Amino acid sequence: MKRERTIIGSLLLLQLLLWLGFFIHRSPRFPGSLSGGVLAISAALLMVVPPLLYSAAKRVKWFKEKIGKLVSLGVLLTWHVYTSIIGAIFAILHTGHRFESAVGIWLTTLMMLTVLSGFLGRYYLSYSSTELREKKDLLNLLATEYNQLTEALAKQSNPEITYAATHGWMRKAFNSFTGTEPIEEGPKAPLSVRAIRLTEAIADVEYAIKTHEALKRRTANWLTAHIITSCAFYMLLIIHIWSAIYFGLRFFK
Repeated sequence: MKRERTIIGSLLLLQLLLWLGFFIHRSPRFPGSLSGGVLAISAALLMVVPPLLYSAAKRVKWFKEKIGKLVSLGVLLTWHVYTSIIGAIFAILHTGHRFESAVGIWLTTLMMLTVLSGFLGRYYLSYSSTELREKKDLLNLLATEYNQLTEALAKQSNPEITYAATHGWMRKAFNSFTGTEPIEEGPKAPLSVRAIRLTEAIADVEYAIKTHEALKRRTANWLTAHIITSCAFYMLLIIHIWSAIYFGLRFFK
């Protein structure tokens, strides 16, 4: 997954750089040329066929059972991801940076939003979920170790001294009075000091978990956004193809 995320991220960056190329390059006649037409047809096939196959396999039961004998749903999803981003790159090249018509501008915008929302859902949020699970596991380990330390502290000293040795300004006063400052770090440090360090680590991990959960809630609707932008993109793509056929395919003449 990490390698795949890196590859798709690089392709997404390439698409963005190609799109920004209109600042330095414009070729108004390229979209209607033979090369531009081949890129357009290739882009349309790559962005339409694999995604539709994946959507049908995911949502239509009989089609899923039929195609499942040939290829798994995970493989179809991988095809969908790679072909969509490569098709988007071909589409940017096809434009020749000729962003003049409203349909072309909206088509390009929706295409990039669709690709971006798919990337966020497929890779970033899955990575965030994995990291969130790891932090929760770490929090459980820290809490277990902290409980063990507090039990050990309770056995070797009375509650008043333990509380004074492990809380705020009383810790500093207690350590100063008993001559334990400066505090030794690491496994050889006093149990009270290790308990303090654990509480600080637990607080940091809990804050990180809350941050990840808040981000996950805010981006939970990525799939809805991806579907909406995809539908709008396909509608504009149909209009774009129809207008190209209606007004004549110059590269076939």
